[in-house]
Amino acid sequence: MTDYSDKELLALFRNEESKNYSFNLIVRKYQERLYWHIRKMVVNHDDADDVLQNSFIKIWNGLNSFREDSQLFTWLYRVATNEALTFLKKKKAKYFLSMNDYESHLQNSLESDVFFEGDEIERKLNKALLTLPDKQRLVFNMKYFENMKYDEMSQVLETSVGALKASYHHAVKKIEKYLLNN
Repeated sequence: MTDYSDKELLALFRNEESKNYSFNLIVRKYQERLYWHIRKMVVNHDDADDVLQNSFIKIWNGLNSFREDSQLFTWLYRVATNEALTFLKKKKAKYFLSMNDYESHLQNSLESDVFFEGDEIERKLNKALLTLPDKQRLVFNMKYFENMKYDEMSQVLETSVGALKASYHHAVKKIEKYLLNN
């Protein structure tokens, strides 16, 4: 597979003859990164696969109108992030779960997940992450695990760098507190 730049992929996508081929290349290039981004939010492997598939459907439907105001990667992350947050909101509403019940539900999912390959320390960190509000968890994951810069996160999440720094700081403090007490 030839390594195409995002600009080349978009040009191929806009050509009707190479549209499917280009989309296939985009999926191959970004699916693993997007999967893990989503997985850290929704926890469960099957749910992450579903959200990823829904994200790529939205991407396929919206790629023609992508204006290239941001990088393709940024736009893809925004779509995947919005899909993950929508999924979590629907899941909470579907089961009428309070925040504490929802955290327990996610922690039980983590405990029973046959695809989880981490050690006990990683499991404990993941449990701490599940106690965070969705958006704080998202910011923490993007900064800590994906090593994203605040300005990139700002574009993906469409919020200010200051707000992201505050969210990250609060998330770190809550995680530290959880780890000390559990």
